[in-house]
Amino acid sequence: MKTENNKFAKAEMLIRKPVSEVFQAFIDPEITSKFWFTKGSGKLEQDKKTEWTWEMYGFSLTVTTHVLQENKKIVIEWGNPEESTLVEWIFTALNENETFVSITNSGFKGDTDKIIDQVRNSTEGFTLVLAGAKAYLEHHLLLNLILDRFPKGLA
Repeated sequence: MKTENNKFAKAEMLIRKPVSEVFQAFIDPEITSKFWFTKGSGKLEQDKKTEWTWEMYGFSLTVTTHVLQENKKIVIEWGNPEESTLVEWIFTALNENETFVSITNSGFKGDTDKIIDQVRNSTEGFTLVLAGAKAYLEHHLLLNLILDRFPKGLA
């Protein structure tokens, strides 16, 4: 089985809002917390570290922003130091009110089964993040997709 070129997860979505508004939603924790994590220590800034927290899961992680090109691209590194991965957002303005967002998570390590599991989990997660961002930015709806992804009481 050839996995060498498949060691990444990808999720994409059209969001019917201006690129500047969509970009801000992913760098400003005041907005991001409406559809993804519950708390961020500050806005993403190039070459700076930020803490993201999912309070419902008692989980936090440090994010290092490597690239921040306004309204175009974000690249972060996250995860345990020995297993960190890169997440890249590409923002493409289709017109003044439509933005296509592409999120790629790459750099997974481990055996084939572990990589497949990581790619699947990341694809699922970022698909929910984009769906939640779309609902919030377009319709001001809080869908609680991340909160409801792992409900209490399930094994």
